[in-house]
Amino acid sequence: MKKICFVVVIIFLVSNVIAQKNNLAKQVQQDYFPAAQNWEHRSPGSFDIDSVKLNEAILFAKTNESRLPRNQEIAQAITFGKEPFSDAIGPLEERGDPSGIIIYKGYIIAEWGDVNKVDMTNSVTKSFLSTVVGLAVDKGLIKSNNDIIAPYIPPIEIFDNNPYRSAADIGKPQLLYPFASEHNKKLTWEVMLRQTSDWEGTLWGKPDWADRPNDKPNEWLTRRRNEPGAVWKYNDTRVNALALATTCVWRKPLPEVLREYIMNPIGASNTWHWTGYRNSWIVLDGKIIQSVSGGGHFGGGMFINAYDMARFGLLTLHKGNWNGKQLISEQWINQSVTPTTANIGYGYMNYFLNVDKKLLPSAPADAFVHIGNGTNLIYVDRQHDLVAVVRWLENNAMDGVVKRILDALNK
Repeated sequence: MKKICFVVVIIFLVSNVIAQKNNLAKQVQQDYFPAAQNWEHRSPGSFDIDSVKLNEAILFAKTNESRLPRNQEIAQAITFGKEPFSDAIGPLEERGDPSGIIIYKGYIIAEWGDVNKVDMTNSVTKSFLSTVVGLAVDKGLIKSNNDIIAPYIPPIEIFDNNPYRSAADIGKPQLLYPFASEHNKKLTWEVMLRQTSDWEGTLWGKPDWADRPNDKPNEWLTRRRNEPGAVWKYNDTRVNALALATTCVWRKPLPEVLREYIMNPIGASNTWHWTGYRNSWIVLDGKIIQSVSGGGHFGGGMFINAYDMARFGLLTLHKGNWNGKQLISEQWINQSVTPTTANIGYGYMNYFLNVDKKLLPSAPADAFVHIGNGTNLIYVDRQHDLVAVVRWLENNAMDGVVKRILDALNK
């Protein structure tokens, strides 16, 4: 009798485990992922969402449009013109009207403006850069994010249209070694991703010290370097050094990597364009390749429409999984949203975190945002199964938009 009872208990436990797995499988199957060129719209009312409050959120976004000029050459000059060597060396163009998309449970429940407009997205580009670094780790091209970068990088030949060197060029370096200094050769992929590297040098004509310089000019060229991981500083020259290193690892243009492994599988359009600078061309394995930039600080970066931004946001919402296929490892996404010791509001580029509720007081602590100047943002909220793309918003209005969207969900 005891044996029979034991068997019954075992059968019950096994059945329960199977049932739980089946329920989980059904839940995964129920997640909606838009097909290429076809994203289903649902009315807010079909999800019991307050459409009046949702429209208030949209109106708030529109009325809090960025006050910077729409001409991005002028906007760039206003934003960075006081920095030394700040002139743009990559493409810039006129931006569009404020626009955005709100995605709930995978479906579009609201949109405004010209969401097909291919606009600069500035430093949201950094999230695409950190993604191709993660892909290199997933595929074993980088053994560990904690590896030192220097051993991965070959001598880099800068492409030059002029094949002749003048007498004045004799003795000048002909190859680039961006991780060869005593400080730089200690740097890991991890500290570069977290913007805690304090990488030193000049790349594409932009010195690291000239990017958001401190108020002590006498120290710009002479200050002592911080130990890797000790101090966080947002610095686009260092981001571009990471992009160059990652290009050397993949040995092909990073936009090709992104297109093959991420953008095509998530059904993105063919209209996005990731560019670098007019002088950021290198020769690698006999091929002329542009090393792309991590944003629009000096021009360039990712030019993309709101739909494609939303697809990328939905991918990060689902921890790298798209309709059952793991495009980038869940572990990488988890690392991307792990707070940086020197700045707990920042993960990997460009995951801005809300763990201390300072960024977005109205949002859950585990929400995160891909943010670029402008302001361009992709808000990702797993608690509410929500992704929102908002473009050309005043920076101080971010929480106001998010608050109003969440108010509509929680009517």
